[in-house]
Amino acid sequence: MAEETKETKKVISKEKKPKKKKKKRKILVKISIVFLFLVVIGWFTIGMKVMKLRAEAKDLVANTSEQTFKATQTSVVYDTNGKVITKLKGEKDVYYLKYKDLPVYAVAAMISVEDNNFYKHNGVDFRGIARAAVSFVTNKGEVTQGGSTITQQLARTVFLTREISWQRKVKEMFVAWGLEKEYSKDQIMEFYLNNVYFANGYYGIQAASKGYFDKDAKDLTMSEAAFLCAVPNAPNMYEPYHHKEKTMTRRDKILKDMYKQNLITKSQRDEALREKITLKKKKTEQKRNYIETYVIHSATKALMKKQGFEFRYVFDSDEDKQDYDEKYNKSYAECKRTLYSAGYQIHTSIDLDAQKELQSSIDNALSGYTEKDKNKVYKVQGAGVCIDNETGKVAAIVGGRYQKNAGLGLNRAYQSPRQPGSAIKPILVYAPAMERGYGPGSIVNDNPMSPKDKHRVRNSGGSYSGSITLRRALEKSSNVATMRLYEEIGPKSALRYLEKMNFKSLDENDYKYYTTCLGGFTYGTTAEEMASGYAALANQGVFRDPTCIVKIEDSDGETVVSNPSKKRTVYSANTASMMSSVLKSVITNGTGRGAKVPNVDTAGKTGTTTDNKDGWFCGYTPYYTTAVWVGRDDSRVMANLSGSGYPKTIWSNFMNALHKEYSGGKKLNSYEGGGGTNMPSTGQTTAGTTEKGSTKGTTQTTTHATTQATTQATTQATTQATTAATQQQNGDDRRGAGNDD
Repeated sequence: MAEETKETKKVISKEKKPKKKKKKRKILVKISIVFLFLVVIGWFTIGMKVMKLRAEAKDLVANTSEQTFKATQTSVVYDTNGKVITKLKGEKDVYYLKYKDLPVYAVAAMISVEDNNFYKHNGVDFRGIARAAVSFVTNKGEVTQGGSTITQQLARTVFLTREISWQRKVKEMFVAWGLEKEYSKDQIMEFYLNNVYFANGYYGIQAASKGYFDKDAKDLTMSEAAFLCAVPNAPNMYEPYHHKEKTMTRRDKILKDMYKQNLITKSQRDEALREKITLKKKKTEQKRNYIETYVIHSATKALMKKQGFEFRYVFDSDEDKQDYDEKYNKSYAECKRTLYSAGYQIHTSIDLDAQKELQSSIDNALSGYTEKDKNKVYKVQGAGVCIDNETGKVAAIVGGRYQKNAGLGLNRAYQSPRQPGSAIKPILVYAPAMERGYGPGSIVNDNPMSPKDKHRVRNSGGSYSGSITLRRALEKSSNVATMRLYEEIGPKSALRYLEKMNFKSLDENDYKYYTTCLGGFTYGTTAEEMASGYAALANQGVFRDPTCIVKIEDSDGETVVSNPSKKRTVYSANTASMMSSVLKSVITNGTGRGAKVPNVDTAGKTGTTTDNKDGWFCGYTPYYTTAVWVGRDDSRVMANLSGSGYPKTIWSNFMNALHKEYSGGKKLNSYEGGGGTNMPSTGQTTAGTTEKGSTKGTTQTTTHATTQATTQATTQATTQATTAATQQQNGDDRRGAGNDD
């Protein structure tokens, strides 16, 4: 029986095998079909794109000549009416060297550090790419070596952009292959060393040698050549004047690599490592006016965005921010460089008439302050930014008082954060409170805070009003009412609104010290940021990135960038409407009295910091939003400074001039041709804003007027002795918390 069973099993086994083979064949056929299907799909989705990129690269190379690598194209900037504002031009064509005149040490240095297989590959080094990939993984995401050849870098520099995409990388490879077929290795090295960027406006090895050492490239020592060749990898990081130690460290690495690759002897290496590097005094930078500096900044950021750079404003740690800053600086430097050589047509929203009016308003208001610093720059300064509410773009920007041949290098309007004082309250505290259910008529507590209150602050001048409406609290710019609202909202929730509007100087301490709600920041805010924040209220709660770029075209007239500004809803339309109503009351009944533009709805807020170091006026009509700052560059006290003083005067003079065509006749408000704003008349009620009967935030109190007066006097007397300690605890002295004007 046992034998029969075995035989039976063998027969059954033989009978089953063909069936299993058939099943396997069917599975293989299905897999093959799916694979072929995927190949076909891949071809149509990627393959055809690759072939198109190959054809484009072929055309690029076919249309080149040696002159292609010598030429530089001027970029032209236009105002909102198509008038030429300025031209941006590089210097590359002045210092072109033939291969025989290139310093041999510079050639060797570049090969050692950038592409040690330069004379072996045909444009693309796949082994180098593999090494870079392995290094990236083994170093936990840190880029320690690149995968691009010198030929690829040349292709990217002359023909392409720095856009982060597989399409650009593939096209770069095809161009590199084409260049290797068209030109010799020596020619490619010649093109490369004459086009590569060495920071500070120097294109090519000769310009860099002249600029940094005041000598011809052929006279460079080995050490100097290696030093210069350290810069192009990251021109901002290895910029010689500001980061010389980093440049020296990379120089040493290059010299050691040259020795390892048998390009120099040990004695040459050691001698070069010992040599000290002495730089020529840095050339005086061209003094560009405030329009030009802002256009360059905005255009550079627009190109960065086009190339895939992700802008960030909040960071997990100091290391995270440092890593971001390095990437930002590298991308910024690369994109800015193209403005001087790519032949762009840069169309902007700058209104030259508005620009002239804003500059004139600042200069005239501050003309009485004539004291200058050692650089002959006025010590008392002002800045302002005006945004067109219809487009959300910057119409005028002034970064300081006008001085011929002095002081125009710094554009304070976007480069200098300052303490905003009470001007921050509407967008940091009151609008967020309205998002939580408060309205203009909600009752808030303006009684003196107890010495036991953890975040105790006082109203400027000791003025307290007990239980008052939210509208009145902002009209008088109450510090205690603001603090109590801020305590309820919480710093993290409140500051999230500024995060959404890309306030770039927020610090972790701003989330700790509660006096942030009164304008006491670690670093502060800029006029550009304040204008864009108020413009969000004017635009029904929708924030738009501030920029002056309308579009950028390449030298062939093709659009490279179009309307780069992003939109995002920060506040609800209802909140924006209520805030506009309250800010109109500030103009008619509060600290902004006297700033009303005739016959045009006007909303705004003053801001003055502790010790009167910074003064602000920020406001808007249905047509324009403007933020104005006044203060000293050295942050010293200005005894007569307040938001209702010079800043309001500048703001009013400018906005009155800007609105002549609107304010000359009948009254115009948001319902009669406004720029997309929603500004109800004072006292007008909207959904959820009824002033009577609104109880959100109501504080019950039995304190009568006489009791309040006694309490006020008593509190003032008992707290004066502890004011300094309290301010230190809350960060007032260090952080410039706002007065209530």
